[in-house]
Amino acid sequence: MSTTPAPTTANSTAPPPRSVLRDPAFLRLWTGTTASGLATWALPFVLGLAVLHRDLGGAGLGLVLAARTVGFLVAVAVGGVLADRHSRRAVVLWSALAAAVAAPLLAAGLGRSVVLMAAAAALAGAGQGACRPAFQALTAETVAPERRQQANAAMTMAVRSSTLAGPALTALLAALLDVGTLLLGIGLLWLVAALVPGKGTIGPPKGAASGSAQSTGFRTEFLEGIREARRHPWFLAGLGALVAVIALGYSATSVALPLISRDRYDTEWVLAAAMTAYTVGALGGALVIARLRPRSQGWAAFAGLAAYGFAPLSLVLPVHPVVVVAAYAVAGVGIELFNVPWFTATQREVAPDKLARVSSLDFLVSYGLAPVGLALIAPAIDLFGVTAVLTVCAAACFLVPAAAALTPTARHFGRTDPAATDGRPPL
Repeated sequence: MSTTPAPTTANSTAPPPRSVLRDPAFLRLWTGTTASGLATWALPFVLGLAVLHRDLGGAGLGLVLAARTVGFLVAVAVGGVLADRHSRRAVVLWSALAAAVAAPLLAAGLGRSVVLMAAAAALAGAGQGACRPAFQALTAETVAPERRQQANAAMTMAVRSSTLAGPALTALLAALLDVGTLLLGIGLLWLVAALVPGKGTIGPPKGAASGSAQSTGFRTEFLEGIREARRHPWFLAGLGALVAVIALGYSATSVALPLISRDRYDTEWVLAAAMTAYTVGALGGALVIARLRPRSQGWAAFAGLAAYGFAPLSLVLPVHPVVVVAAYAVAGVGIELFNVPWFTATQREVAPDKLARVSSLDFLVSYGLAPVGLALIAPAIDLFGVTAVLTVCAAACFLVPAAAALTPTARHFGRTDPAATDGRPPL
């Protein structure tokens, strides 16, 4: 994978911009985003502990998590419109505060009322969903274009680090605190997400109107976001490829890996090691892409996304478990080689006053179809067998991103080569 040489200009001897990690405004945003990501991850884990402690039944857990998902899917679309209509900082504040309020309600319903817990979980999911596109758009308002890839890499490294260290930290806290207290701790994380980030330093999006000046309805504004997304063939192609990998590849491996770890290898070690390798690989991929500027950024990103196919492929044949773990590490590297340029290109190419709506479409489709894939994979395995299902899913992971890469404008995730203008400051 080649990288473009630094452009030769009259200012080529000037020092590169300082690292984004030295920018106080970005660090505040990074802290808030990290806190929201950790809170989002921790809730289902803590609710799982509630089941172990018999404070919540299995059916109740399913109802609460389903309510949270519904709240997310509804709010992510609404949040995209609101974040383009109003201050992105204000949307982050109120959505995170809503999620923070949900935490004590969850604690109050624990062991008493599943209905209250489900309502609180829906509120928590709504807060999580509404803040996602707002955070994405606020990043574009806070970080200069030449440092956004670096910033997005730092964001994803924080999320992956939370995923890696979170279980051990939560298990340690669970030995000292009860589940209700842990739920209140999640509320404190949401307070950090609400209060720590500052306003964008680059300025509001051009053409955005204030809330009082809005004369169009929600449906019209949401459709404007869809029309903006359709202006970018690379975005639609990438979204289709991402859906294929999530709904088929990720869903298949999520269902099949525990079964194969148990039935083929007769140990839980393969399951734990593969999932850990995936997260470590994603961390490595984010670190690499923070510095790397491929000449054909879109093609490189689609190649990274296609690398997820090695995960289901490694489960097809009775290979040594080390091969499975290595395949998951490669998949983790590849997914971030796609994610970081994908977010960066969206922030660069999409009209600033429609960025949150287009981002909400990304999250809505990705998160919305994932449960569908999970629900269909298990019956498919029962009907056709695990080998056939994994083979089809692996083929889809390889072929759909390859087809998406042939879309016009896909080579550079835009109409021009972003490497011609992007700086390359170190992380």
